[in-house]
Amino acid sequence: MTTRRGLFVAPFDALSDPRVVGDLAAAAERAGWDGFFVWDHLQYGERVRAIADVWTCCAAVAMRTDTLLFGPMVTPLPRRRPQVLARQASSLAVLSGGRFVLGLGLGDDWVGEFSAFGDEPDPKVRGRMLDEGLEVLTGLLSGEPVDHDGAHYTARDVAFRPAPAVPIWLAGRYGNQAPMRRAARYDGFFVIGLDRPDDLHQLTADLAEHSPATGFDLVVDLRPDQDHTPWLHRGATWVLTRIGPFDLDLDEVRRIVDAGPAPGS
Repeated sequence: MTTRRGLFVAPFDALSDPRVVGDLAAAAERAGWDGFFVWDHLQYGERVRAIADVWTCCAAVAMRTDTLLFGPMVTPLPRRRPQVLARQASSLAVLSGGRFVLGLGLGDDWVGEFSAFGDEPDPKVRGRMLDEGLEVLTGLLSGEPVDHDGAHYTARDVAFRPAPAVPIWLAGRYGNQAPMRRAARYDGFFVIGLDRPDDLHQLTADLAEHSPATGFDLVVDLRPDQDHTPWLHRGATWVLTRIGPFDLDLDEVRRIVDAGPAPGS
């Protein structure tokens, strides 16, 4: 199995200008990267002063590239209206000619990113909101009529321009079974906190028990200074190089991007 290589980019501080993100994505495509995925946060602690809007960044990536897969990695569905998110996703799929991937998750309140804005801080409640929101979102993206009244979301059928299919990747921490089971019902699993490449064997075995669809993606991310070689061709379909979150130096970021994926990847 060929492992595709991508970038996992925090649009913070020196990268908080969507024009810079678009420039980096164009450079990434020239350098041979396969994907370009952008973090989605409202705040990230005191060390981060500025954060760009993920949807504006995704539009910039769509317009500056021709082959890269891209998308938010990940957007917390419990703080979004599924009908609005569905329209954003379908519009980006059209804009990019079908290269948009929608990464979704619970989000994390470790710096008050939910509670500070009046959003739901309880991860168990957010888990229920995620499942209900996925039902609404996937219904809308399918083009089928939607008429949903739930505990957290109410949606009615809305008009959509016909759009390419939007793959959905779900995020979760390694060892937590609930996110893995949820992800297996969709198109991919972005696993957070996987420490050893040997753990990929156990993870792929666990996923196989839930019979994910053909073409299911297993996604991991690594620091630029980590040796990527042991992680390749061990079951992950994507290995991403993480850029950020702190003390981003634009010249150093450009060097990482321009260097392209490591040989043998």
